[in-house]
Amino acid sequence: MTFSYSFRLAVQSILHEKWIYLLSIVTIAASLLFTTITVLSVYTVDSATKKLPEKFSVMLYLSDMTSQQERDNIISSAQKDRAVEKAVFIPKDQALKELKSTLKDSAFILEGLGENPLPDSVEIKFKSDAVGPESVQRLTNSMKDIKGVQEIEYGEQFLSAVHSLRTGLKTVGMTIVMIMSIGMLFVCYSTVRILFYRKEREIETYKLLGATKGFIRTPFLIEGAVIGFAGGILSLAGVLSLYYVLIFRLSSSFPLLKLIAFPIDLSFAIPLCGLLIGMAGAAIAIGRIRY
Repeated sequence: MTFSYSFRLAVQSILHEKWIYLLSIVTIAASLLFTTITVLSVYTVDSATKKLPEKFSVMLYLSDMTSQQERDNIISSAQKDRAVEKAVFIPKDQALKELKSTLKDSAFILEGLGENPLPDSVEIKFKSDAVGPESVQRLTNSMKDIKGVQEIEYGEQFLSAVHSLRTGLKTVGMTIVMIMSIGMLFVCYSTVRILFYRKEREIETYKLLGATKGFIRTPFLIEGAVIGFAGGILSLAGVLSLYYVLIFRLSSSFPLLKLIAFPIDLSFAIPLCGLLIGMAGAAIAIGRIRY
């Protein structure tokens, strides 16, 4: 009974102060929209770069005089590393076939070489969660002095660039999310605080009638929740509209846009985040007011 009455009071307040609420809701929606775009950007880049380890490998090129025992020793040494998933020996004849297959129509340029110029090699694949500059550097340092290994090749600069990109984007993304969250909390806090002081006489009347603090506070918590939830719904509509335009309208002209992913869980997370932020901002506001 008390909650239903508090809910009625909150609805009356929203209708009476609709312009203040509308401004707050639009501000929350814009902040959530920017935050969601940031999260989607980080998520898309992270998902794309997570697929790179499947193709990443370290190539150990062996000298021509490498014996069977030395080759087995190289493979077993590589597999001892905790980051390595597998190490595969590739004979130079197989490497030449693969090269011709890759070149396809341009394979005729290899016909004049005569003798196979490629060396035997060992391809090392890493576990998907272990690919990083540190683990790769550790492996190459341990392998370069093993007898039979003539040269080690891997995309050091590319790997470092991808790792730096992921780390940098996550850091920037987390910073933006924190700043925007604090901003949204402040909007809800300020709105509820303003509305509280606009209702001072009404609140004094409730106090004289013996109303508890919980009874006085509940409508403001509901109002904060409504501001946050409505902002979340409006933000979700904006994100879905933007996603529709990018994927279904512009992706034919810019195929790279198809990489943008939209997790379905985000459809529930955005309004929920708005609701929690609204309630938190309202709780902080009424908690700091003395009455």
